[in-house]
Amino acid sequence: MVTLHEGKHYLVDNSRIAAPGEPGLIPEEQAKANTLTYQIMEKHNHSGNMEHLQIQFDCMGVYDNTYVGILQTAYASGLKEFPMPCVFTNCHNCLCAVGGTINTDVHKYAESACVKSGGIFVPPHEAVIHQYMREMMINAGDMAIVSDSHTRYGTQGSVSIGEGGPELAKAMLGKYYEIDYPQVIAVYLTGAPKPWVGPMDVALSLIGAVFKNNFVKNKVLEFVGPGVQSLSMDFRNGIDTMTTESACLSSVWVTDENTREYFEVHGRPQGYREMKPGSQALYDGVVEINLDTIVPMIALPFHPSNAYPLADVIADPEKYLGMVEEEAKKVFENNKDIHLDLKSKIVNGKIKVDQAAIAGCAAGSFENICAVDAIARKADRGLGTFPLNIYPASQPIMYELNRIGVLNDLMNYGVRVKTAFCGPCFGASDAPGNNDFCIRHSTRNFPNREGSNPATGQIASVALMDSKSIAATAFNGGYLTSAEDMQVEYKIPAYHFNHHIYDNIVYNGFGKAKPETELVYGPSIKDWPEMDPLTDNLLLKVASVIRDEVTTTDELIPSGETASYRSNPYKISEYTLIRKDPAYVGNAKAIQECETARRNGDEAKASEAYEVLKAVGVDAPTAELMKTTGIGSVLYAKRPGDGSAREYAASCQKVLGGLANICIEYATKRYRSNCVNWGILPFTCPEPEINLAVGEYIYLPGIRKAVEDGAQQVEAKVIGTDGSVRSLNLDLKGVTEAEKQVLLAGSLINFYKQDQKN
Repeated sequence: MVTLHEGKHYLVDNSRIAAPGEPGLIPEEQAKANTLTYQIMEKHNHSGNMEHLQIQFDCMGVYDNTYVGILQTAYASGLKEFPMPCVFTNCHNCLCAVGGTINTDVHKYAESACVKSGGIFVPPHEAVIHQYMREMMINAGDMAIVSDSHTRYGTQGSVSIGEGGPELAKAMLGKYYEIDYPQVIAVYLTGAPKPWVGPMDVALSLIGAVFKNNFVKNKVLEFVGPGVQSLSMDFRNGIDTMTTESACLSSVWVTDENTREYFEVHGRPQGYREMKPGSQALYDGVVEINLDTIVPMIALPFHPSNAYPLADVIADPEKYLGMVEEEAKKVFENNKDIHLDLKSKIVNGKIKVDQAAIAGCAAGSFENICAVDAIARKADRGLGTFPLNIYPASQPIMYELNRIGVLNDLMNYGVRVKTAFCGPCFGASDAPGNNDFCIRHSTRNFPNREGSNPATGQIASVALMDSKSIAATAFNGGYLTSAEDMQVEYKIPAYHFNHHIYDNIVYNGFGKAKPETELVYGPSIKDWPEMDPLTDNLLLKVASVIRDEVTTTDELIPSGETASYRSNPYKISEYTLIRKDPAYVGNAKAIQECETARRNGDEAKASEAYEVLKAVGVDAPTAELMKTTGIGSVLYAKRPGDGSAREYAASCQKVLGGLANICIEYATKRYRSNCVNWGILPFTCPEPEINLAVGEYIYLPGIRKAVEDGAQQVEAKVIGTDGSVRSLNLDLKGVTEAEKQVLLAGSLINFYKQDQKN
């Protein structure tokens, strides 16, 4: 199915893989420049150095879970007018289910910002962010930046990047995106998928092969080979958006006649150009996928990389559900009242599913939904009480499905068809019942991402599957079923794109900024708190220790019920680590009181923290310490930051007084970038089991000078709860000059404020 080839390999004429040393191959440096990635990044690089890039993008996108904080950062940093097309979609907080007027207030704020600064405003329920970008914005050869980790428009010949909010704010200010040139991995496709195989099956096969071994981590995937031409654009998009779950940086595909047709159908033929590697292109590794051999797959909770052939799980439910139950004991070790009982879903040897959903950028495509309709018509039976919810990814897709009768068919059989909304992807809609087992064609199945809340005793779980097998399951009474068993003939009609839908409702203000426009503030929209520059020394109290191998951003700051509070940094910070370590917020706030006292000149309160410094020989007057030594909290996790680009995973820590992270390594570049941009020191410590405990203090003398000097390592003193002292060596490797300035300033906002004064 999937074969990994380590080390450098050549792609020759897009038709075969060759090892270095084969006669007739061009030099490696020349071949490296022949990849699509190199061609595109070279065009967008302004550093003059292809090893250290300064990228300027062609367009950007933000959405209502993220854009308030981004705009506030950008306006505080001097934003006047968007320097490139910037799309604002409203695909996450559409329902106004929580918090009264909060969500609509946020949308009005963004709409006023689009008028003021020349943005593009896509109203709620019109399109999920990535579908709109594909349909209306991305051209072949482009680079885009979007505030969502699933930013993948590679099928259109683009290298696009999902990042945290501060990086978007920088782009809004016309600043460069700085990154070292990444390694590039060829995904070499051969063959063609079987009719019952869908894009999620291919994606899960890829993710399962590369995630846990870090084969493609922070690298660009370049889809090449003769198998590409066997895939429709919807099929390619379905694979492409899921590459995020491989931990890669971005992706790009060769373009062909299918790509050309896609641009023509969407009324943008000028956006197409042929994109292909040179006749000999050098890659840093190869993932070879024989599409002929891909079978229906399932990703069991609690990660897309837990991928198995669906037939195996159906054949031995006791084994596989038992594995998930054992994993749940580790995932919810801090929630002793949680007991997942998936084996109760086995009925007469079959797995009985409780709920299904097909939604978002990965699944809400025209072809996917037409395939579901084909299975529904083949089954020719109603769903009964089984809930199958489908969310087309945009109003044009919904319009066309309605025009050709597909929606009528689906609704007739009992399918619930809903508007464009990302809710099932992050727990804002279709939250299942306690102990439910759900199947979804969406992006992630992380713990609690479906909307359950372990802190109140709730638990549910999600398995990822392709829409075809989900439909087969739904129309088989909810019993887990492979699409292969249905033997359906899929005849997908031609797609017609109705651009008038967007013409009639989308506000396009790019190039037409009206700076006199007043921003519309609702009562829940709050500015970021004031943040201090990095002090000479730091005294940090350990607020949480997480020893899971990987900590997701969903665990650092959950989605779902928090979404409506994204415009209020104080309110949303109350949810930090609430599902993983409910004690964290209280721990962080307790030490933050001492920092607040320091800033306000309250010696009595500040001295409560400084008292521990006597253990390391620091016995200076409190008044002196208050001038030189900041007080805050620190989080330890082994590999934090897998998953969403949400900046709140970092900013909520900062709002609560968090000043540093310590880890073995950061799971993604974007989470580390978010930490840095909020002035959180991104320490690493390669020890697999670092000796730290909640309540201990870490003293960092001379930390400001260490950052100024570009120190690669600093020596910290750990003060135990018993007063004992031990040394801890922490790494600060990989801090760029730009990052150094942000850390010294205390945040990106502070840095740009300083820049304006200068």
